[in-house]
Amino acid sequence: MILATAKVDDFDSFWSTFSTKGAEKRRQHGSKGAQVLRDPNDADRIWVVFDWDEEGWQSFLSDPEAAAIFQEAGMDGRPQAAEFIRRHDA
Repeated sequence: MILATAKVDDFDSFWSTFSTKGAEKRRQHGSKGAQVLRDPNDADRIWVVFDWDEEGWQSFLSDPEAAAIFQEAGMDGRPQAAEFIRRHDA
C-alpha cells in the first residue's frame, strides 16, 4: 500500500485525468487500484490509498510521461507519499 497526497486545482479536472490517462499509466507500473479521499481540513488536498508496491510507485514517478499527466490533472507538483514509520497488530 502507498498513501499519497497532492493539492489539486479542481477535483473534477483531476478526476477526469486520474481515472483515464492516469489509471492507464499506473497500471503499466503495477498499480492494482486506488481509493481517493478529500482532506477534511483542506478542500484542495486529496489523499490516495494505492494498492501498489514501493518499486512500482517509484517506477511510476520516474516515468517521463508522468509529469505531463500530473500537470493535466491540475496537481500542484507531483504526489508525495506518506512516510511509513511502523506497524502495530491492533
